[in-house]
Amino acid sequence: MQIRELDVPGAWEISPQVHGDDRGIFLEWYRFDRLAEAVGHPIDLRQANTSVSRRGVVRGIHFADFPIGQAKYVTATHGAVLDFAIDIRLGSPTFGRWDAVRLDDVDRRAIYLSEGLGHAFVALTDDAVVSYLVTDVYNPTAEHAINPLDPSIGLEFPREAGEPLLSPKDLAAPTLAEAEMQGLLPTWDAARRYYAELDTRGAR
Repeated sequence: MQIRELDVPGAWEISPQVHGDDRGIFLEWYRFDRLAEAVGHPIDLRQANTSVSRRGVVRGIHFADFPIGQAKYVTATHGAVLDFAIDIRLGSPTFGRWDAVRLDDVDRRAIYLSEGLGHAFVALTDDAVVSYLVTDVYNPTAEHAINPLDPSIGLEFPREAGEPLLSPKDLAAPTLAEAEMQGLLPTWDAARRYYAELDTRGAR
């Protein structure tokens, strides 16, 4: 398993070793110890989610109140998506920037997003199945969205995805600037303090 940090601090791409023979394949798509080594602390997983999306569906940009926020470990078990980590932490050196990882049923990569980051993906195939391991249970009062079509963020959707298809909620979501004005965004300083606290807990 290879793990590399993305251009957005606090997000990592995980590339598993896929073993194949005439029976099929086998892989470890999640290893708590390897991820903890890269991130700096163990991940306390609380919920597992699965979504199925038709080609062109865009889910996100989603994030949760911070702290505690909701870290996510995401992979595609069928089909393909382009998964985005968006830095929405005010004061971060990469605020407003994003990086992306293709998740599919060929390379079987995963992406880990720390608390305080925005998350989105676009389905590149029909019946794209995405599974998420998350560090907190769903709390609708703490969940927020930013419009993924916000030109100030400039997410780039591959041509193979076709026309973006968004939920009414995501389509009506505020822009990054509007979310900032509404006081919804986490700060870089608060995020760093929270990550350091998690690192300290993990060292005990």
